[in-house]
Amino acid sequence: MSIDFEVTMNEYLPLRDVVFNTLRRAILRGELKPGERLMEIQLANKLGVSRTPIREAIRKLELEGLVLMIPRKGAEVAEITEKNLRDVLEVRCALEELAVQLACERIDKAKLQDLHAAAEHFREILDSDDITAIGEADEAFHDVIFAATDNERLIQLLNNLREQMYRYRIEYLKKKECHPQLLEEHAAIIEAIEAHDKEKATQITTQHIANQANTVVDTLRHR
Repeated sequence: MSIDFEVTMNEYLPLRDVVFNTLRRAILRGELKPGERLMEIQLANKLGVSRTPIREAIRKLELEGLVLMIPRKGAEVAEITEKNLRDVLEVRCALEELAVQLACERIDKAKLQDLHAAAEHFREILDSDDITAIGEADEAFHDVIFAATDNERLIQLLNNLREQMYRYRIEYLKKKECHPQLLEEHAAIIEAIEAHDKEKATQITTQHIANQANTVVDTLRHR
C-alpha cells in the first residue's frame, strides 16, 4: 500500500474524526484505490496516530460502503461496481423525485434565489480542475432543493445517502463532455420548480439521475 496523502489536523474535531475525514477524502479522490488493502500499522505510522483512531475510522468507512472487511485479509477499499451504483441510484431517484415535488409546492422566494445562486456557482466552478470543489458545488445545488421541502426526515435520508453517492457523482463529473447537459438539466429543474410544475420537475429529475447512472455504468464497463 502506497500512502501519498497527509492528515489535515483540525483543533475543533476529535482525532478519530480527523483520521476518518482524511481516509475518506483519500478514497474519494482515488489516492486509496479500489481493492487496496488498508493496513492499520502503516496508516498509523504515516498519519502519526495510534491504531485506535485508524480502526474506528475503518469501521465508519465500512458503514458508508467505502470499505469492505474481508475474512482473513482485513479491510480494503470497496470496488465501484455497477450493482452498487444501481442500488444507490434507485433509492436516490425515489427520494429526489419526492424532494422536487415537495419543493414545487413549498419553495419560497428566498430559496429560489438560493437555487439560482447555487446553479450559477456550479456553472462558474465547472471550468476548474478541482473535482472535489465541483462535486461540492453540485451537492450544494441539490441541497437547496432538499431544504425547500421543509421535511427534516427526508433531508436526513438524503444526507445519509449522500456519502454512498459521492464516489459515483465524482466519476460522472470527471466527464467534461457531460457538463453542458448537466447545466441544461439544472436550468430545467429550476424552471419547473419556479412554475410549480411537479410533473415536469419529476420527469427532469428522473432523467437527470438516469443520465448519471448510464454514464458511470459505461465507464465501469470500459475499465
